Amino acid sequence: MVTLAEVARHAGVSASTVSYVLSGKRSISTSTRLRVEQSIHELGYHPNAGARALASSRSNIIALMIPLRTDMYVPVMMEIAVAVATTARTHGYDVLLLTGEEGPDAVRRVAGSGLADAMILMDVELDDERLPLLRDTAQPSVLIGLPADTSGLPCVDLDFRATGALCVEHLATLGHRDIAVIGEAPAVYERHTGFAERTLDGIRSRARESGIGLLHRPCGGGYDATAATLARILDERPGTTGFVVQNEQAVEPLLALLRQQGRAVPEDVSVIAVCPDQVAVQASLRLTSVSIPAQDMGRQAVERLVAKLDGTGTDEVVLIAPELTVRTSTGPAPSTAV
Repeated sequence: MVTLAEVARHAGVSASTVSYVLSGKRSISTSTRLRVEQSIHELGYHPNAGARALASSRSNIIALMIPLRTDMYVPVMMEIAVAVATTARTHGYDVLLLTGEEGPDAVRRVAGSGLADAMILMDVELDDERLPLLRDTAQPSVLIGLPADTSGLPCVDLDFRATGALCVEHLATLGHRDIAVIGEAPAVYERHTGFAERTLDGIRSRARESGIGLLHRPCGGGYDATAATLARILDERPGTTGFVVQNEQAVEPLLALLRQQGRAVPEDVSVIAVCPDQVAVQASLRLTSVSIPAQDMGRQAVERLVAKLDGTGTDEVVLIAPELTVRTSTGPAPSTAV
C-alpha cells in the first residue's frame, strides 16, 4: 500500500505539503499542487479514511435511511439508493445504509455518534416522527419526500400532487367520466406516506374540477389482491372506463384480469400508471405513464446535501415536474370513440 511519505518523495515535497493538498487547509502553489496530484495518480495513493476523518473532523460518510418494507416497491427505492451512492462518490463521500424501520432511533444514533456527516431520509410521512429530531440537531440533512411541514428541511421529490392531476387531466381529455384509482397497499395510506397522499390529493382535486366520478381503492400486491380490488370497483361503479394505477405490483395483474373479462385496452377501458419507465414499457401492454425520476431524485438530494456541508446550501423544496408519456394503454372513452 502506497503511503503519504512515498507520495511526498515522488513529488519532491514534504509530507505536510501532501497533507495540505489533500485537506485544502492551506494555500499551495498551482505548480506544487499539480505535481502532488500527479504523484497521487501515478502511485495510486488512497488516503486512509480514519486518518482523514481525524484530520478534518469529518467522516466523509452520508447516512441514507431507506425503507425496506413489504408494502413498498423495493426496485424504485434501490434505484434511488444507487443514484445516491454513485453521486456521493463523485463528491468524495461513502454511503451508510440504515433501514427506515429504525425510525427516530437511527436518527439519534447517527447524530450522536459521528457515524456520518449528514443524512438523507426516504419514505417520508406527512407527520414524520423523525423530523423534530433532525430540526434539533445541527447535522445537515435532506429529505427525499415531502412532509406536511417542510420548514428548516431541504426536500427533493417528484411533484406527486401535480402527477395525480396530470393523470386525471389526460383521461378527462379523452372523454372518460368515471375513473378508479388502484392505489398502494392500505398500510401506505395508514402511515400517511407523503407521495401516496399527495398523488391522491391531486387526483381528487382535478376530478372535482372536471366533474369526474372517482373511486379510490387501496390494493395489496399480487394477483389475488388486484382481482379483489377490481371486482369491488366494478361492482360499485360498473361504468368505470379509466384506471389510474399507483401500485407497480398491481399493473400486470390488472391487465391480465381485464383481458380475462373481455375488456379491451384501450378500446373499452384506459389504464394509466404512476411507475418507473421500465415497468411501463415492459408490461404486456405498453402503458401510458408518469415516470418516477428515481435517479434524478437521488442525484439532486446528494448535491443539495453536499452544498449544505460546504456551507452554501439552502432549505429549499425542489419539486420535479411530472412528465406524462402517452403509449398504447389509453384512448377515447367508449362513448366518444369514432
